[in-house]
Amino acid sequence: MHFKVILRVIGLLVMVFSVSLIPPIIVSLIYSDGVLDAFLYALAINLISGFLLWIPVHKERGELKIRDGFLVTVLFWTVLGLFGSVPFFLAETPDLTFTDALFESISGLTTTGATILTGIDDLPESILFYRQLLNWLGGMGIIVLAVAIMPMLGIGGMQLYRAETPGPVKDTKLTPRIAETAKALWYIYGTLTVVCALGYWIAGMTLFDAICHSFSTVAIGGFSTHDASIGYFDNAAIEMICTFFMITAAFNFALHFYAWRHKSIWHYFRDPEARFFMFILSCTISLTAIVLIITSTYEWDSAIRYAIFESVSIATTAGFGTSDFSSWPHFLPFLLIVTSFAGGCASSTGGGMKVIRILLILKQGFREIQRLVHPSAVIPVKIGGKAVHERVVSAVWGFFSAYLLMYVILMVLLMATGVDQLTAWSAVAATLNNLGPGLGEVAANYSSLADPAKWMLCFSMLLGRLEVFTLLVLFTPMFWQR
Repeated sequence: MHFKVILRVIGLLVMVFSVSLIPPIIVSLIYSDGVLDAFLYALAINLISGFLLWIPVHKERGELKIRDGFLVTVLFWTVLGLFGSVPFFLAETPDLTFTDALFESISGLTTTGATILTGIDDLPESILFYRQLLNWLGGMGIIVLAVAIMPMLGIGGMQLYRAETPGPVKDTKLTPRIAETAKALWYIYGTLTVVCALGYWIAGMTLFDAICHSFSTVAIGGFSTHDASIGYFDNAAIEMICTFFMITAAFNFALHFYAWRHKSIWHYFRDPEARFFMFILSCTISLTAIVLIITSTYEWDSAIRYAIFESVSIATTAGFGTSDFSSWPHFLPFLLIVTSFAGGCASSTGGGMKVIRILLILKQGFREIQRLVHPSAVIPVKIGGKAVHERVVSAVWGFFSAYLLMYVILMVLLMATGVDQLTAWSAVAATLNNLGPGLGEVAANYSSLADPAKWMLCFSMLLGRLEVFTLLVLFTPMFWQR
């Protein structure tokens, strides 16, 4: 382990992260919202802290190894969650405790979108903008941004990219150089954000709301500048734009790269994961709309409108709302939460276990059924006509087991703090899947939970964002052996 090199990386990246406080400072100056001092102090604290971490080891050089990459990735998300909470803690409005400030910061950076805030409409504009910015930065992963600038800092970034980027196909590079890959992803990410903001603005949002919501939409983060979320606007055009960009951001960004490079969209229809993802969405929307119409919850046109938006929002783990889905009849609230376990595609900004893993698990299950009939047959698991290596299939099952095990453990621990079973079940699902809204006490926000429960859910959000193994590997003795 190269601890001095790791310390240098963390110091540099904390200083880079402090730059993210400049836009909220500008917003605070424009609106004179009274929170300028909090952001100025936070900028000074982050910049000085990063400098103090960096200066003792600034001459250290070396290529990061696999274990270094995992440690830097976990440390960076944890440290950034801590430093990102400083403005929330220092600002008089909202008046947050350290635990609440940390919860809001980690929720933003991990694009979970769970909030402890109430009265969001009345918050200072700079605080609102900062929450949305945290969503946007976390969307593609600040580590990927760091990889893009690593060559300028004299640090190799391949191990960070492997540790940060999720999915069975995570080692696939779009360009020969890893820094160029990260830059390509960020160009696409930035372009989608700009187009989304323009769409919102044209559809009727104010420029401020359009920019803020474009940040959280493309990031599939779910933070909003209003308590009623997207429902505040009661605008079908805005909901359509939001739905389109949630689906777009939930696709594998490699597909967007190829679409841009080859000026073609046909590969979206040929990609097995994308097709399965759209199949899940179609089934969820259809079933939800049918139940809402049969139960006369809404008129048929409103039922279809709400079914489309809420199904896409929950299934992609965005967590925006136009209606209180937790009060919908029968099994619908449960169904929508369950769809978030699949989440978005691999290498997207969505959360959950990722669609490709669910597809592999189903194909593996079907193969085992076939083996019951033909025990001696050699039946490979195929994706897109290509056989998947047995090691990948085994790794997916290992991930699935670890994911469910951590889910059960966290749910039991949460119930031990006094939370009821429905709330605990949905709160862990909403944080581990980086979804945001849950059921029961956490349908609207998480302010009613005790501090120990909030700390557990912070861990759950990090666990989900880092794809479980990236974080759990640090708790194994083998990781720390020489």
